[in-house]
Amino acid sequence: MYQGLSSSEAQLRLNEFGYNELPAAGRKHLLRIAAEAVREPMFILLLGCGTIYLVLGETAEGILLLGWVLFIVFLTFYQNQKTERALEALRRLSAPRALVLRDGIQVRLPGREVVPGDLVILNEGDRVPADGAILESGNLTIDEALLTGESVPVIKTGPDKTTPASRAFSGTLVTQGYGRMQVTHTGRNTEFGKIGESLEGITPTPTRLQVEMKRLTRNLLMAGFLLSALVLLAFYLTRGNFLHSLLNSLATAMAMLPEEFPVVLTVFLAIGAWRLSQQHVLTRNPSAIETLGSATVLCSDKTGTITRNSMEVVSLVTKQGLFAKTDLQQHASAPADILRIAHLASRAQSPDPMEKAIDQAIQAFAGPAPRTAAVIREYPITPSLMVMTRVVKTDGPGLLVCAKGAPEMVLSLCQIGKAEQEQALSQAGRLAEQGQRVLGVAQAQWEGAELPERVEAFQFTWVGLLGFEDPIRPEVPDAISQCQSAKVRVIMITGDYPATASAIARQAGLTTAGAILTGTELDLMSDSELSGKIGSLTVFARIVPEQKLRIVRALQANGEVVAMTGDGVNDAPALKAADIGIAMGGKGTDVAREAASLVLLDDNFSSIVSAIRSGRRIFDNLQKAMSYILAIHVPIIGLTLLPAFFADLPVLLMPLHIVFLELIIDPVCSLAFESEQEEIGVMDRAPRDPRARFFGLGKFLRSILSGTLLLAMVIGVYLLSIGEGHSDEEIRAIAFTSLIVGNIFLILTSLSRSRSALAVLFEKNRALLLILLSATALMVLVLFIPWLRNLFGFAYPGLSHFMSALTGAMLLLIILETIKFSTRRFRGHKGLNMRGKS
Repeated sequence: MYQGLSSSEAQLRLNEFGYNELPAAGRKHLLRIAAEAVREPMFILLLGCGTIYLVLGETAEGILLLGWVLFIVFLTFYQNQKTERALEALRRLSAPRALVLRDGIQVRLPGREVVPGDLVILNEGDRVPADGAILESGNLTIDEALLTGESVPVIKTGPDKTTPASRAFSGTLVTQGYGRMQVTHTGRNTEFGKIGESLEGITPTPTRLQVEMKRLTRNLLMAGFLLSALVLLAFYLTRGNFLHSLLNSLATAMAMLPEEFPVVLTVFLAIGAWRLSQQHVLTRNPSAIETLGSATVLCSDKTGTITRNSMEVVSLVTKQGLFAKTDLQQHASAPADILRIAHLASRAQSPDPMEKAIDQAIQAFAGPAPRTAAVIREYPITPSLMVMTRVVKTDGPGLLVCAKGAPEMVLSLCQIGKAEQEQALSQAGRLAEQGQRVLGVAQAQWEGAELPERVEAFQFTWVGLLGFEDPIRPEVPDAISQCQSAKVRVIMITGDYPATASAIARQAGLTTAGAILTGTELDLMSDSELSGKIGSLTVFARIVPEQKLRIVRALQANGEVVAMTGDGVNDAPALKAADIGIAMGGKGTDVAREAASLVLLDDNFSSIVSAIRSGRRIFDNLQKAMSYILAIHVPIIGLTLLPAFFADLPVLLMPLHIVFLELIIDPVCSLAFESEQEEIGVMDRAPRDPRARFFGLGKFLRSILSGTLLLAMVIGVYLLSIGEGHSDEEIRAIAFTSLIVGNIFLILTSLSRSRSALAVLFEKNRALLLILLSATALMVLVLFIPWLRNLFGFAYPGLSHFMSALTGAMLLLIILETIKFSTRRFRGHKGLNMRGKS
């Protein structure tokens, strides 16, 4: 597990995890990926075009196209290999070990090798490897928060008991004492395994984006093949020569083929996953990144997610009165006594969260308190008396007896009047209502020669109460505030009592104006009633795992996109059912991490906000990239079709020219758009409507308009060049240059909806600058190097004749920028009017 492994070490393992470390099955999977690449339509078209060029005797063109085939295979292989590495690395970060007694010899084994019948030795800090019966208990206390959600450790008894206190459960943590356990259940048969089985009935569905991209790609693919058949027929009827007609038909198919869509989607999500890994967020399901940007509700488990799953002393009650945490430094003499007694009643270097809190409190508020007292005897906690008692020898006369435990039980040991007892219980109740865990503290003196066998024999004096709080993570309030600014509703789901849940919610910055729904109340509601009421709730208390799943389903029934965070096994079903499951990596269980889409390696709640920001940025940039793809294909298709229906016009675009354009289009869509920073105010707007289409009619028409304007500009330059009397090769060179320059300007204006093309150009988008410089350099080389010029079917018309291409491209940029800012201004006025009406 991640226990004992820092987030930086975990990240280092991910970075160092290489291809050679993958199991044989993983390598076979990657080889299958490469095999799938050769079945891609673009692969087949390039192979066909290259073959036809070779048949026609144009060897250079054929070899160049066939070389592009290798690039497609390499790109597909690389992208999928990177994802497989991360997933396999996550599985390898789970390695709990167990101390087993076999043939009288203690052996340290991986937890997965423990079998029923094994005798397991449990010590403080050990992770229980399987379910089993406790054979021996020396004040054995186990933290079962990962299983039950409760942060208070459970005391385990010996084999004569039949209650859960006589059993230990897989994945839980020994916080105190020692014991021996006989394994009874392993793997799927453990309590962890039973919860894991419930995940099998939950089938994850494809995201809306995946479904829409599949539909759009299918439709464009069908249209492309139909249009290619039409071009083949038109070329053959108007020009003859079947091979040349077939070549132009394949060029049309390449122009129409939306092969960038799956590539861009894969690359965006893969690089997005890599960027999140740099922020300690591991992505198990890359598609969850874009879904997270659309999240409307964030359901968070309390223990270990909003809180630290650790205790802190926040209140002291003594005869002098109540001391809150802020008062302790000013009245150090008052709490020193109660902290000293509680400290002496605790074990040294104990992993128990309450005893750790006492140790930290006495150092912070009463100064260093070295344990100079010798422990004479310890009376451990028992189910009938929840009090820890230790007898110590101090510098004073006799022995000092120190006790701490449940307030009502400690009070029962004290010589105290009824009124004073009721007052102490009332004070304990008020602290409990504030979400605090309360311990009573008492002391006694013993002058006898022999210690009694029973704690009740001591004459205890009441000292006071200690109030503990499982503190919220310091970053949580700010993270929740950012979520609220981003119009993401935060809901806290916990197994605690309503009073505790309400107190934690207030500290975290959650409004609790609405009623807190308990698990008992939830059970009495039908699914429709729950869906109707859940819109006004922010806190759920006394919830069990099956109910968390109902809550997620009810939110989804209302059309919400649900993100769920958690770290325990009890969170796993809801994590898998949610649109985005977010597991805590540091203290989380294997089941929770495997059920989740994202894993927070540093357990930092604020990383969720970064993930939401990244999700919105990725979604925006993906939309812009897809819009650009549609737009740029309009002039490519138009220029391919034009000579097919007008036999007098020279052919402009051949497969080689389209491949050159793909050298710009593919990296621009995959890298430049992905690297673009988020839009202005990305976290100040409401999440995208989950019912809205990713690429609706409005966006489709705007893309077609942009592409049509670019096509009109190129056709204008094309016809102007024909009118000037240039040769076919010169016309092709001028028109193709205007297409390339216009494409560059189209990229600049498409990269941002809230910034100008000039601002985009001067931003630190290194991928964009590298691609644009490379494209410009390649175009210059093609125009000025004779053998490249001949390869592309160009002729050099003179530098002055390219002014029409540059002028037309500049005019296109001005028109597109005017449309962009006019649209933005209209939307801004519309938004203000809508807010005014509301």
